[in-house]
Order: sequence, then C-alpha cells, then structure tokens
Amino acid sequence: MTDAGAPLATGDLAADTGTFAQFWRGATDRLARLPPKPQRNAAEAQAAEMLLASAREARRLFLAAHAPALYRTLTRDLAAFVRVEALAYDAAGLVPGLVPTRAEVAREAALPQRDKDGCEVDQGLFVAAVLADPTSGAHLCHAMLLPTDAALARTPEFAATGTLDLGTAHVERRGKAAHVTMRNPRFLNAEDETTLDALEIAVDVATLDPASEIAVLRGGRVEHAKWRGRRVFNAGINLTHLYRGMIPFLWYLTRDLGLVNKLFRGVARRDADPDEVAGGTIEKPWLAAVDGFAIGGGCQLLLVMDRVIAASDAYMTLPARKEGIIPGAANLRLARFTGDRIARQAILSGRRLDCDSPEGRLICDEVVAPADMDRAVERACADFTDSGIVSAAGNRRALRVGVESLDLFRRYMAVYAREQAYCHFSPALIANLERHWNAASRKV
Repeated sequence: MTDAGAPLATGDLAADTGTFAQFWRGATDRLARLPPKPQRNAAEAQAAEMLLASAREARRLFLAAHAPALYRTLTRDLAAFVRVEALAYDAAGLVPGLVPTRAEVAREAALPQRDKDGCEVDQGLFVAAVLADPTSGAHLCHAMLLPTDAALARTPEFAATGTLDLGTAHVERRGKAAHVTMRNPRFLNAEDETTLDALEIAVDVATLDPASEIAVLRGGRVEHAKWRGRRVFNAGINLTHLYRGMIPFLWYLTRDLGLVNKLFRGVARRDADPDEVAGGTIEKPWLAAVDGFAIGGGCQLLLVMDRVIAASDAYMTLPARKEGIIPGAANLRLARFTGDRIARQAILSGRRLDCDSPEGRLICDEVVAPADMDRAVERACADFTDSGIVSAAGNRRALRVGVESLDLFRRYMAVYAREQAYCHFSPALIANLERHWNAASRKV
C-alpha cells in the first residue's frame, strides 16, 4: 500500500484490475455514505476531498503501469479506431472504478456545476495517460481525425444538393467554396453541447467535398439585443451552460482532438497515418471570416486557419483566466502568431486584441470595412482557386511539421486532458463565472 492507502501496481493487468477495483469500490461506497456535496459540513467536505484524492492517486498508479496495455485491449490491439467519447466509457466496463460509467456521469449531469463531485475528472486522467504514450496517443489522435459516421451518412446528400442544414451548423457550396456557418443565434454563436456534433459533421462534409477547393467558416446572424440581425463569429464556450453543469468534460476533448484538429490537419483515412511525414490526410485550405468578435473558442479557431479576414470593428479575446479553464490549444498556438509576451497577456490577463491593430493583424491576414466582408470573402476564395490549389495540402503539411507536428500536439493534449479536468470542476471556475459573468442570474 502507498502512503495514500492505494494499492501498489504489480504490472499484471488482470491481477491489478481486481485489486484496484476493490479499492475504488470501497472509496465510492464511503463517499456515497456522506451527504450530497451542497449539504456537507466542513468535516464532511474534507472527508470527501480525501476520498477523491486517494482514489485518484490510485488511478494515477494504475494508469502509469497499464495505460498502453489497457488501450490495446480496448482497441483490439490497435485494430479498431475508437473515439475518445466512447473510449472513456468502454474503459469503465473493462476496469471497474477506473473511470465513471454512463450512469454515474448521468447522475451528476443533472446537477449544477458547483454541486458535482467531479467524477469526470477521472476521464481526464485516463485520456491523459493514453495520450502520454506515443503509440496509444498517436492512434487515438488518428481515430479522432477520421470522419464521423454521421458525416459519412450525410455526404451523399450534400454532393447531390450542395447544401446541408444541420441545425446549429449549415454547409453550402458556392462555386468552388464550401461555406460552413455556425448558428447558435440566442447565445451569440457560442459553442456548447448542442453545437459540437453538428459543426464537426459540417467540417467533415466540407473537407471531403470533391466539388469544392476551399472552405469558409463564418458565424451566422444572431438574436441578442445588442447584435440582433448582425453576423458575429463566435462567442466561445457557452458560459451559461457551463455554469449550469450542462457541458460534459469530454466535450473539451472531443472538440479539440476532433473538430479543431480536423480544421488544422484535415480528415484522416483509416488506411493511412495522419502524421505529416506520412501525408495521410484529406485536406483543403480553410478561410475564416470574422464579424463582430472571436471570443475564447472563437479565437482558438482562428489559430488553425489558413487565412483570416476580419471586419475592422471586430476583436479577439481569450478570457480563459476569467472563466477558470484552459483555452483549448491556444497555449500551444497563439505565441506562434503574436510572440510569447502578447500570448501570455491574452491568456493570463485577458488582453483584448482588436483586429484592426498591429497586434490583431498578426492573426488577421486582411482587415476590411464591415460592409465589405462579403466581397472580401468572395475575392479571397477566387484568389485561392483561380490559380489552382494542387499544392495546398502539401504546403499545409510542410508548414505544420515545422511548428506543430502531430506528435507535439499529442503531447500537449496529454497535459491539457489532465489539467482541464481539474479546472472544469474547480471551485474557482464557479467563483469566476459569478464574478465576471454574473452567471447565477443568466437564463438557460
């Protein structure tokens, strides 16, 4: 036993599974005997924290010894590609207590964020351990770059009609360009559990469309009183839903390992390594059109674009510190555009970057009057396609391998999975949302 009371790993996966599962079952039973989190007194709250910490130390020890072997078992010795949102629950069936079951997550999902014990933190520890192993992590990244089954099912419809309505996302082919529009009008095109799947399907369909040579990402018109009828790009994560406990932890990993990484690297094939050296992705240039603002996750999207056109009155922010979370892969990418000092100011101090400023133009390639945005987007698409884009995929891969290889991204995401899990359930997140967002008074 360790100082925390956790078993010691022996290196035998089957034997350790039984030993550790018994330990985790005991910790779960003792936690269940305590009152619900909002009703605990100081001593009970401390006891709950000690139980959770001890169980998580045991998970760290188990995963340090067995993560690669566990991943191989879950993927039939790397023969099966399993997306992260399924993998985390498959692991719950294979090693009881290592990660929460669907039923356990569902019970906490009904609670406000502040009232959760954070069983999903254990999903972050598990995925971090998988990504930390070069072979397992690369295979998981490959799985997340494959087109979703839902996208493959809708591809024939788009090929035939040139348009696809996915509710919170819309795809339309115009000439040689596939235009993807983000649509969450009530929440200023913020991203949440209602938008993620639709936007990833849209990105897959646009990327795979053989009749288009470039893709455009833009925000639709919104309903908010201040911006009603106007386009805005993206307001980042839906903070109201976050505060109310409606954003599951795996949302972050699905978004950045899947949706955002596909914008950056293209869509993978099952029979080809998506690593840049192998060159196994299907990709095309992506252009972003920024109206109004690109806040948080919206700004993160700009960092994976090949060209950014912005309205002169638009701005960008990464207010993650005020939210209490890590801004996706911006910590990995922003400094490449702005330099380290401005990146730290934006991420750690919430510095606003106006698009029509020297700092903003480090991210935005072209800044035009708001009324000229449509024409600027059309002109940029024509410039890309009229001269041919045979070399586009090759140039994208050559640019990536020097600054953010797939292996570097894998290592970053291993850190992100662990740290974001703790941030997502931190009391500081609730305090920040109430202080900076007035979250308690917002309506869902």
